[in-house]
Amino acid sequence: MSQARVLIVDDEQAARIGLSEIVAAWGYETKTAGDGIEALAIASEFQPSAVITDVIMPRLDGFGLLARLRDESPGTSVILLTGQGNVEDAVRAVKEEGAFYYLEKPVNTRQLQLVLQRAVEQAATSLENLRLRRQLSEYGVFGRMVGNSQAMRRIYSVIEQVASSSASVLITGDSGTGKEVVAATIHQLSPRASRPFVAINCSAIPESLMESELFGHERGAFTGAIMRREGCFELANSGTLFLDEIAEMPVMLQAKLLRVLEERRVRRLGAAREIPVDVRVLAATNKDPHQAVARGELREDLLYRLNVIHITLPPLRERGEDIPLLAQSFVDELRERHARTARLIDPEVLDLFSRYPWPGNVRELRNVVEHAIVVCDGTRIERRHLPPFLDAPSAEASEEVITLPVGTPLDEAERRLILRTLIKTGNNKTRAAEILQISLKTLHNKLKVYRENQLD
Repeated sequence: MSQARVLIVDDEQAARIGLSEIVAAWGYETKTAGDGIEALAIASEFQPSAVITDVIMPRLDGFGLLARLRDESPGTSVILLTGQGNVEDAVRAVKEEGAFYYLEKPVNTRQLQLVLQRAVEQAATSLENLRLRRQLSEYGVFGRMVGNSQAMRRIYSVIEQVASSSASVLITGDSGTGKEVVAATIHQLSPRASRPFVAINCSAIPESLMESELFGHERGAFTGAIMRREGCFELANSGTLFLDEIAEMPVMLQAKLLRVLEERRVRRLGAAREIPVDVRVLAATNKDPHQAVARGELREDLLYRLNVIHITLPPLRERGEDIPLLAQSFVDELRERHARTARLIDPEVLDLFSRYPWPGNVRELRNVVEHAIVVCDGTRIERRHLPPFLDAPSAEASEEVITLPVGTPLDEAERRLILRTLIKTGNNKTRAAEILQISLKTLHNKLKVYRENQLD
């Protein structure tokens, strides 16, 4: 915020200098202009995030300046300063012509400071949107999301529409399709982008700790609570909270969550008072939410509260044209992380990628590329660098087969099936449990037994 630039425009020298000194004291870089024509010339070089302009000026007035800036600098927020006689026109400029706000003279400096802060935040969001749209048209990249297919472009369009609001969004799709990436992109494009983005996986936290994780606790609230701890709602205050795998949250806790969402107040465990919070909530699940309601896993009233906007992500097998773009983006990212020289993908590898069903979706593709990056000793990823299961003949089929000799104990058969399914899903336990049609808790328990048997 301290680096944002603000242009002050007023034909009265004393007024513009005085206002410039006030705005500069708030931490902004400022310049001044005596009318709209001079302001346009300065703006082309200065590139301000916000313009504070008087309405009545010679040569080009505030409304004319607003119209020119809307065409020449669409990412700039314009605040109009108006006398009593121009209020009606100023209101119309805000509603119809894109002005950010209007303030009546004499200006209340405290109100101007708050309005200017929001105007600069909106300008940053607008510029980020412009950058992402340019990036998408040139490279098929939208923030952290990669893909040029029609399905993904439709999702990008929805994200652009909903990002600027505070509406709750429910993101559904198979495990590994990138639900958290969508949530992070929505946050990145929102006016809350400079505020915290807190993500929590409801399936990865023990039920006994979930309430404390969400709402926090006071010292001594329970055994082991040796100090006060803020929960995710407080950590995300003024920003965005992403609740992944919301259908895995205990139903009793869902009722408390619903109350916090409706009242926008949270009480730490063991606390005597509630704390107001301003949090935008995004949620995700890899289950059909209506089926989860029917099975009693998700409260219907919570679903309605979260499902204001619904985004469904397609599995990777349904957006095959995006696979080369995704694979190359992972190569560019991971070669830097692992300090490797690989930067190209052999066409034979891309052909194999296009025929593989990717049950673990984008996450599995990323894991495969990371494996190849680590073992590759040259500049080109070849078939020999891929994990063995992907290069097996059965990898080209829609399903893999496990062959077991007659007489294999059931426990051993089950163990092999579970471990093979985990490999298939890129170690995605939630997805593996779904495929095996067992609960995530059951899967964790069985894996614990396998680890203990290995240690014996």
